[in-house]
Amino acid sequence: MIRITDKVAIGENEVDIRFIRASGPGGQNVNKVETAVQLRFDVRRSRSLSDEIRARLERIAGSRLTKDGVLVLTAQSHRTQLRNKDEAIARLVALIRQAVPRPAPRH
Repeated sequence: MIRITDKVAIGENEVDIRFIRASGPGGQNVNKVETAVQLRFDVRRSRSLSDEIRARLERIAGSRLTKDGVLVLTAQSHRTQLRNKDEAIARLVALIRQAVPRPAPRH
């Protein structure tokens, strides 16, 4: 489980992670090693998110959301697959946290 908040979590099986070749200049390994990560999360079919969170996430995602409702995040700033994977998951968690409604302040 990927924990978002105390009450919201998504299953790891809902997230598709693929390793791809990073773009841009590189050293000798640039054309041989797939260190970049592409994370795909189907927002519309997720059973872990409420309708309200799902709708807010679609608005927040903007151009990172495909017309089919799949959120696509790419991380390639690190030199290892593991660090890029961790960064992509952290960015997904941050986006979903933005979509979680905050409780109204009590007076």
